[in-house]
Amino acid sequence: MSMEFEEKVALVTGGARGIGLSIAEPLVREGASIFICGRNPTTLETALGRLHNLRGESGAAGTVADVRRYEDCRSVVQHAATRFGRLDILVNNAGVGIFKPVDQLTAEEWDATIQTNLSSVFYCCREAVPVMRQHGGGHIFNISSLLAIHGIAGGSAYCASKFGVNGFAEAMMQDVRYDGIRVSTIMPGSVATDFGGSTGSNLHEPWKLSGKDIAQAVIDIYRYPSLALVSRIEIRPSQPPRKQ
Repeated sequence: MSMEFEEKVALVTGGARGIGLSIAEPLVREGASIFICGRNPTTLETALGRLHNLRGESGAAGTVADVRRYEDCRSVVQHAATRFGRLDILVNNAGVGIFKPVDQLTAEEWDATIQTNLSSVFYCCREAVPVMRQHGGGHIFNISSLLAIHGIAGGSAYCASKFGVNGFAEAMMQDVRYDGIRVSTIMPGSVATDFGGSTGSNLHEPWKLSGKDIAQAVIDIYRYPSLALVSRIEIRPSQPPRKQ
């Protein structure tokens, strides 16, 4: 355990798998209490089992939630703060990737992408900020993407949602900086997870980033001196395949 995280409480949305679980695990190891949420009850139960093995049942809890709904986000924040008595770290990680040309993208797919990737960030931050203020501050991490600054074919919904996250975070950072709340946006490149429907060999391509790489960024940024704010970072694979 480390002094920076001891007695701290972290909420990780989409924390039952992928990047979210990769972030939750080292936070627990460092001494923080963790609250996670996810949409699938079975996946959530499995993730909580892994976290309990690291710290015991007293150090990790979670609930099934759909972050596309404001009431679910409000409930998750309240549950986390009630369960552990405070909230110091919020990781807005929940995300969905639907990649299709604009004329093939349905209105329902657009709405699901914007609600999951962007609206949920607002919902959770709106509820978390007053709780953090009560305890003298906190740190909000938004897991964005390199596609928040580089549009790609087929990525209209996803890119729009992540461009929005970056703009939202930059403005919110200025709203809350004098409350002792720091806001950091992490923009990964290709990560080896099942995000966006990746399966099979796509999950084991050695050149891709891992969830642990993103988790390390969260840990390192949180440890920065209080007078320093890492507002945005890009993380890229060192050696992606050469373009033919």
